[in-house]
Amino acid sequence: MMSIMRIKSTHPSAKRATQSRKEVTHDRIVEVAARAIRRSGYAGTGVADIMKEAGLTHGGFYAHFASRETLLAEAADRAGSEAVNWSANIAAAAAPGQSLQALMHAYLSQQHLEGVENGCPVAALGSEMHRQAPEVRQAATRHIKEMIDVVARQLPDWGTPNAHEQAMFMVSSLVGTMVVARAVDDPRLSKALREAALKHFSEIGK
Repeated sequence: MMSIMRIKSTHPSAKRATQSRKEVTHDRIVEVAARAIRRSGYAGTGVADIMKEAGLTHGGFYAHFASRETLLAEAADRAGSEAVNWSANIAAAAAPGQSLQALMHAYLSQQHLEGVENGCPVAALGSEMHRQAPEVRQAATRHIKEMIDVVARQLPDWGTPNAHEQAMFMVSSLVGTMVVARAVDDPRLSKALREAALKHFSEIGK
């Protein structure tokens, strides 16, 4: 099984070397917040806790963000970008003809199941998204569309309306399976749910 969900944003360390101290600090706050929203939910993520985890004082928050919603939007953007990049990298690293299966197995893996704060933000936060500020939902929507496109590109008939429709169904199914697998308190049922989904999709993309 491929390594999953120590996904990082694509900004390299070399870029950080050229950033100002304020930019580096801003980036650290967003990185912490991106993990926090997946771990604790939007409602459970407070500014004071984020700043403390980032090693900063609460009073410095407004030097970087106009509001909590601004931070949440950037955090949602970061988390979504990480998930899309991770998915694209899994597909790219797979053997020819196996990209879709590799992506599905990685998404429904035990490691992703347990790695909530570093995993797909839609599976972690989907039920909360409709209650968020417009800028937060816009960031989430953009990356959901990108994830659908990543999956569609792995299908034999990529570029057709059917491939896009099938990709929408598959992304929804993957997310829904992970949500339910995390919701139950029976590890055997959690595993069976994920295995059932993989079995159902086993012929797709072959």
